[in-house]
Amino acid sequence: MSDQKKDGTCCAPSTTTAPPENCQKGILPQTAGSLPVPEAIREAKTGSNEGMVQLDGGTFLMGTEDDDQWVGDGEGPIREVKVNPFWIDRTTVTNAQFAAFIEATSYKTEAERFGWSYVFLGQLPKSKQRKMKASTVRNLEWWYAVNEAYWRKPEGPGSNIKKRMDHPVVHVSWSDAMAYCQWAGKRLPTEAEWEFAARGGLIQKKYCWGDELTPGGKHRCNIWQGTFPHINTEDDGYAWTAPAKSFKANDFGLYNMAGNVWEWCSEWFSDDWHKPASPLTRDNPRGPDTGQNKVMRGGSFLCHISYCNRYRVAARTANTPDSSTTNCGFRTVLDV
Repeated sequence: MSDQKKDGTCCAPSTTTAPPENCQKGILPQTAGSLPVPEAIREAKTGSNEGMVQLDGGTFLMGTEDDDQWVGDGEGPIREVKVNPFWIDRTTVTNAQFAAFIEATSYKTEAERFGWSYVFLGQLPKSKQRKMKASTVRNLEWWYAVNEAYWRKPEGPGSNIKKRMDHPVVHVSWSDAMAYCQWAGKRLPTEAEWEFAARGGLIQKKYCWGDELTPGGKHRCNIWQGTFPHINTEDDGYAWTAPAKSFKANDFGLYNMAGNVWEWCSEWFSDDWHKPASPLTRDNPRGPDTGQNKVMRGGSFLCHISYCNRYRVAARTANTPDSSTTNCGFRTVLDV
């Protein structure tokens, strides 16, 4: 798979890609983190386990050595990893849940502070695509930097989430997800916790439900069908995001651990930190101390075998902590 990798990716661009000239000049991404955090977020809370599943933890085989892996992503080697018991959300955080957070705290997401966020071209009307041609990202022509696109207006001005309150919230950066966690008294999962949960007790299967992508001809996740990036046949029933409880849950009762939206994890990304066997990398690993990008897992509605194929349970990617897109969300965990 690694020798077939395209220059572009269906995963997500980052704020390190210079915003196009016609994007309004807001707060620079690198300075957003210095803005004051609302008092309501700073207050310590004890998280509720409502809507969560308690997992007993234990030892599992993490990673893959399949031919389908992206070698440069550091998916391997297969290794025995231990995680402690924890609670995890059944679904990604929804628009309704995120709206409650905003209502309680008046928090402004980084996309709102910057004044723009990334939207996939197919989500924009043809007329807007033509007008915004200069807003495409170089080598990623299916991504547009759209002024005033943020979680409440996912496709920019004129769009809304009124009929998508049960869909996963999008246009949230890692920093936004952390702010939500702090308010809710929870945290983001480590990458090991995420994969333990996604596997649902299955051992070294390719997907969250087994080795067949569509067992019995049934779709089990929201990914791209057709020819990426221009033709989506929507065989799974969805073009873009699906409700957070779409499709059958995995054996742990968790929904959409593959496809729909990428999910932020807590740690910095590295393609080799985990390779040396040690207590640090095998016993409740927390990742490297520093880095440039944060781990993302699960794939999204844009993943397609011809470009990404990252809806596999061991697949991983990353983005800068201040980046936000139309295909990335998160779920939370809670210590037992």
